[in-house]
Amino acid sequence: MERKSGNPAAAEMQWRSDRIRAALAAADMEALVVFAPAWRRENVRYLTDAALESSAAFAYLPSTGAATAFVCSEGDARAVQLAGFVEDIRGIAFPNVAELAERIRSDLPKGRVGVAGAEFLPFGIRRQLEALLPNVQLVSASDLMDSVRLVKSDLEIERLRLAGAICDKSWQAFQDACRPGVREFEIVAEVEARLRAEGAEDNFMLIASGGSDVRGMTPPSDRRLERGDLVRTELTPQFAGYWTQICRTAVLGPPSVKQRESFELFDEAVAAGLEAIKPGVTAHEVALAENDVFRRYGYGEYCSSEYTRVRGHCLGLYLDEVLILEGVHTVLEKNTVLVVHPNTYTPLAGYFVLGDSVLVTDKGAENLLATPRALNVV
Repeated sequence: MERKSGNPAAAEMQWRSDRIRAALAAADMEALVVFAPAWRRENVRYLTDAALESSAAFAYLPSTGAATAFVCSEGDARAVQLAGFVEDIRGIAFPNVAELAERIRSDLPKGRVGVAGAEFLPFGIRRQLEALLPNVQLVSASDLMDSVRLVKSDLEIERLRLAGAICDKSWQAFQDACRPGVREFEIVAEVEARLRAEGAEDNFMLIASGGSDVRGMTPPSDRRLERGDLVRTELTPQFAGYWTQICRTAVLGPPSVKQRESFELFDEAVAAGLEAIKPGVTAHEVALAENDVFRRYGYGEYCSSEYTRVRGHCLGLYLDEVLILEGVHTVLEKNTVLVVHPNTYTPLAGYFVLGDSVLVTDKGAENLLATPRALNVV
């Protein structure tokens, strides 16, 4: 699809609307409603490009014509207006959705309307919509929107690159904060201060410190770092709505033989996953490439759900989109963004964390991070 010239916000909205409408047509749906509760706003943000703060919001995209945003506060209305994606902005007295139903009914007296975020829609709200739209069939479009959002526009890629630059600076702040005697929550505080100063809207961060007994990562505790510790982290800052992740492990003092062996194992697995990436590859194939490295060295059992969750995941307006796992056959098209991270426990040195966020290009995986993969000694 080619972009239209003129207003950049209008051109971007047209590109996104065209993608959604093509997906709707393929799924035999005539229009789309997106619902955003306070904790999952990605689909409404995709249509409005606005950072919303109220308890809920809706957006509606008809089969032709402009989208409409339904918001619960003046602040959200201003945010949508400033973003410039949607001009038709209406207030809605949530949980009263009569205004939304009237907009749908005037456009589509009968037919199939997709609802993205249907799994989050309160039961009473859904019943109200069904009563107000007796000739309209409401069907889930959450998977449809997950698929639409996978392929990123030029604007989205630029934002993901900027989030990647914040990852690099935040990892440097993480290393600077790691020293014997410091508590985990103090490290996180220093990192949060740095990434906020760099323009991050939010950050999802896990941490773990200690030896080979560490089995996973958690929110920060008051544990104090000790010489010889591995300190693991996932840093995931959000910039202009978009999340990019860096996964790294540092060691306090000279690494042991087992710690070096662990790094080399995980580095080879990351490299194998990145090497597998090209347009048309599946999440399964990327995960298989990572896991086969562990199997080759006799650590195949640590690829199971007993020790690890995923081998990576796609990134965008939600930080944990399509999962990179064996058995997940989602196709990774050109301009998909994902993090490849075979994070798991092994008996070599305990839980180990290593991974890069990359863009799928015609030439393979393009790294969005400038930080080298290394066992950083601090």
